[in-house]
Amino acid sequence: MPPPSRSPLRVLFVTPEIHPLVKTGGLGDVSGALPQALAELGVDVRVLVPGYPPVLERSTRKRVILEVKDLPGFPPARLLTARSEKTVPLIVIDCPPLYRREGGPYLAPDGKDWPDNALRFALLGQVAALLGSSRSPLAWRPHVLHCNDWQAGLAPAYLHFSRSGRAATVMTIHNLAFQGIFPAETVAQVGLPPESFSIHGVEYYGQLSFLKAGLYYADRITTVSPTYAREIQSEPLGFGLHGLLAARRDHLIGILNGIDTEVWDPSRDPFIAVPYSSACLERKRENKAALQRDLGLPEEADTPLLGMVSRITTQKGVDLVVRIVPRLVQRGVQLALLGSGDKTLEQALTALGQRFPRWLAVRLGYDESLSHRIEAGADMFLMPSRFEPCGLNQMYSQRYGTPPVVHATGGLRDSVTDATPAALADGTATGFVFEALTQEAFLGAIDRGLALWHDPPTWRRLQRAGMARDFSWKHSAREYLKLYRSLVREA
Repeated sequence: MPPPSRSPLRVLFVTPEIHPLVKTGGLGDVSGALPQALAELGVDVRVLVPGYPPVLERSTRKRVILEVKDLPGFPPARLLTARSEKTVPLIVIDCPPLYRREGGPYLAPDGKDWPDNALRFALLGQVAALLGSSRSPLAWRPHVLHCNDWQAGLAPAYLHFSRSGRAATVMTIHNLAFQGIFPAETVAQVGLPPESFSIHGVEYYGQLSFLKAGLYYADRITTVSPTYAREIQSEPLGFGLHGLLAARRDHLIGILNGIDTEVWDPSRDPFIAVPYSSACLERKRENKAALQRDLGLPEEADTPLLGMVSRITTQKGVDLVVRIVPRLVQRGVQLALLGSGDKTLEQALTALGQRFPRWLAVRLGYDESLSHRIEAGADMFLMPSRFEPCGLNQMYSQRYGTPPVVHATGGLRDSVTDATPAALADGTATGFVFEALTQEAFLGAIDRGLALWHDPPTWRRLQRAGMARDFSWKHSAREYLKLYRSLVREA
């Protein structure tokens, strides 16, 4: 692909989900916000996404631009251009046999992986590679193909073996724990050549790894925080790919995610009871009272209320939360928790909620409105993740004047300044960070928070410092633009 001169840089952003059309986690948020921030910097960016029912139902101005009928092993598909009120232009892969079905993007209604996920996301990679190559029949051709997570991981591999002119490729790891691993026979089924199946290729312990394909063949690798970029080059967070990542360290960069500061803005959040800002923090207590009422907790302003919105998994440290609940109750602390995930942990939390109804409110499932109300109503926010590539809630929390309590890992370490005496003195403290992943260390950080909460002037300074942090996508988008331009110059 020739480098741009006076024309805008063209980027095809390849993702399996995009907020607000379809979202299962942070990747959906990133895919909705980062392309928009890039567009505001003058990038001609388009998002390639599978045509799940919600994408087709919630997008407008759909128009067929290409019939894709000649991919061996894949059903026919159509490419549609489309728009959504809150997204940049979309290119939607309309393939009813693979995408038009009840359930989620990755899981069937029974909660299990779709059995044909390899084919479903290989098609995403095939189409991305076609549009990123000189073989593309479309007039619009990207200079950069930006692939996200394992679902888009085959695109750089397909381009490598296409033997044609191609766009530069970027592979972003949002969570290395999810690698898209399938049996060895899948290599032939998805149209990869036999020579790709080696340690110097897509092979991963005798199986095919979509993510390894992207990491091996992409021109650059990014992760969603600088600390996570370092952590994944060794065990335990390398998850078997640490050797490859360490070998490619010169092509690996960590760029901290941003957040959508329009959606997450306490001064104009439609989900919360009373809007507020750093200039009128006293209004936050009204959101606390409203949250306590909504959740059936005693409405007590002088009782500390902790919040947590999370996938209920051991990765997120929910097992640690389960173990400390009785000790929080002993401290006279309430806890509001929203999320879903591991059934054993869900059952443990539900049982604790029944045992301590005045102190613990558990809501299982996904509730966008309640997640905003917890951020606005809680006094502190808990994120004891074992690992966290970036994390977004710790940024939401700081923006909402709800100091987070976080484990020192990944993006949590990069985005929260611990309330040490020195940081409190110079006004940079924004939360509470603990190093060892133990009950005692976790409770110690909470106790430090409770002590400051009982010191209102210091607590207000801590809240305002967090609310003053700029977590918008502007900085991150500029870093990605710098990366794209360097790749185009190399080409």
